[in-house]
Amino acid sequence: MPSDKPQKANSQAGQHEQNQQLFSITELARELSISTRTIRFYESKGLISPDRVGGNRVFQNRDRVRLLLILRGKRLGFSLKDISEYLALYDSDETRLSQVELLQSKVDQRLKKLNSQLHDLQTTIKELQQMRAQTAERLKENR
Repeated sequence: MPSDKPQKANSQAGQHEQNQQLFSITELARELSISTRTIRFYESKGLISPDRVGGNRVFQNRDRVRLLLILRGKRLGFSLKDISEYLALYDSDETRLSQVELLQSKVDQRLKKLNSQLHDLQTTIKELQQMRAQTAERLKENR
């Protein structure tokens, strides 16, 4: 639940609607289980742009949603560049069609890369299992 601090900042600034939910950096960090430093990093990369009231960052729900999208993208292995492109389309394309097309393309690329890595891992696992069986057999013979 948001603290009173951003709500007070809201009334002081007079630039937000009365019912607009605002968050401090600490509240978002706690809610999303990330550090405040991580949030500042994403801000420095231009992925989010919180308002400032009295020198403090004040985040709107839009910033919260963008952070959720960023974190999801990172969890799925997308680069910050990919995430930035996706977010830029979100802001510029009202139909979201360009965003969906880009996302589909990036997902296809990511799936291709992961499937390749999976194949490599499966091959490595088979080789290690064979090596393990061979060493176990040698140990058994020499005991």
